Amino acid sequence: MGDTMIEVQGLAKRFGDVQAVGGVDFGVEQGELFGFLGPNGAGKTTTINMLTGLARPDTGTIRIAGIDCSRNPKAAQHLMGVVPDESNLYPELTGLGNLTFCGALYGMARRDREVRARDLLDQFGLAEAADRKFAGYSKGMKRKLTIAAGIIHAPPILFLDEPTTGIDVASARQIRQMIADLNGGGTTIFLTTHYIEEAERLCRRIAFIVRGRIVCIDSVDGLMLQTQGRHVVLFTVSRNTDGLCEEIAAEFPALQCQAVPGGSIRVESSEPVRVGPLVRLLEDRGAEVSEARKMQPSLEDVFVRVTGIEAGTMKQEKAKMGGGK
Repeated sequence: MGDTMIEVQGLAKRFGDVQAVGGVDFGVEQGELFGFLGPNGAGKTTTINMLTGLARPDTGTIRIAGIDCSRNPKAAQHLMGVVPDESNLYPELTGLGNLTFCGALYGMARRDREVRARDLLDQFGLAEAADRKFAGYSKGMKRKLTIAAGIIHAPPILFLDEPTTGIDVASARQIRQMIADLNGGGTTIFLTTHYIEEAERLCRRIAFIVRGRIVCIDSVDGLMLQTQGRHVVLFTVSRNTDGLCEEIAAEFPALQCQAVPGGSIRVESSEPVRVGPLVRLLEDRGAEVSEARKMQPSLEDVFVRVTGIEAGTMKQEKAKMGGGK
């Protein structure tokens, strides 16, 4: 760590009556993997588009590696790799053809871009598909090639917008490992995501953005300090959970209760949770308890507490978009 690679002050963008981004401030250090976490529509993509010169801010300043990009959004583009939330590659070109074309756009010599393209295809497990058209790739393969295209010129800064949305579990895991390896090699990475687990696994620091405003920035360790002294128990029950949280709240007002998709009840308290009385209450209400498991509080708990957005909302978005864990 050391030099500030991305520095933003007062960044704002409005689309008609909608304030997409409302005056955000943050910095990203050299070699850092910085997470931008929030629900769909929070302003993540708009922010990344302004940082990469694809959208012009209404107000605010952007400095990339010390270069003032406020008046000239393209001034630092040679230092960036950009992986958008949807692929921008050409379906009629092969995997190799797409990578060498992107290398040409960055001014790489023909020999250099061909060697680099084949190295990346091998690194990303796509060598056997090098001569297949991009249109015939699976979703996971398309995502990998899009990331490879973003780093064809070995940029010191990489912007990743929702890199694992809509792909299968195995591909998502591979891509997360690739991201970690790139960061381990010294690449500064700005990652937007609405997957709380993804941010927790990959990032050193995280900003929570809600309705275009940053509500919290801290290291993962710093954020997790907010869970100290919290006790969580997950009850797996045999019946529909409708109404059970209301029953628990009426009997035990000091407990916080949430129904979890899949037939579970999550109970949280600042004091140790007494399992026996809760099991008896649930079974009296016709909900046989098959498991009561103590849980470690997670970054998800911090997000809910800081933003007021229920974790279930993020999970529903995740399910709709077909993302893997």
